[in-house]
Amino acid sequence: MSRVGKNPVPIPSGVTVDVKPQEVSVKGPKGNLTIPVRSEVKVSIDGDQVVVERSGSGADRQARALHGTTRALIANMITGVTTGFEKKLEIVGVGWNAKAQGKRLILNIGFCHEVPVDMPDGVEVETPGPNQNRVPRCRQPAGRPDRRCRPQGASAGALQGQGHSLRR
Repeated sequence: MSRVGKNPVPIPSGVTVDVKPQEVSVKGPKGNLTIPVRSEVKVSIDGDQVVVERSGSGADRQARALHGTTRALIANMITGVTTGFEKKLEIVGVGWNAKAQGKRLILNIGFCHEVPVDMPDGVEVETPGPNQNRVPRCRQPAGRPDRRCRPQGASAGALQGQGHSLRR
């Protein structure tokens, strides 16, 4: 049995979870998220918790893998619609900086020109300082906006997660 999958996911107040045979929808103050559910996994609501179980024999390797994965995705969806996620990035380099202009991040990272990076829908970017930026997000479709902030040809040390160090 999956150690992750056997734990129920608590549903906080203000969040509604709708379980259909092939999908799970979560609605909260920060938005709505939906994921498809495979037939190897059965999702049910027990009181104020979401319970994920394997359907069928449960011995199938694919069902075991999907058991924990489905539970983790539902837990991340609930976190996303309540508190949201954010990624803090630092810019390392002399004279390198960033500034936010609406839904666009303007980077000066060693090129002879500014590099504009457009953020996808549902993602806002903030620059509390010239060498820091925050990319808060609440949904999976936003993808990895921190990867979008690293233009091709930029030095590996230009943008890194806050508190991370680069091995050289």
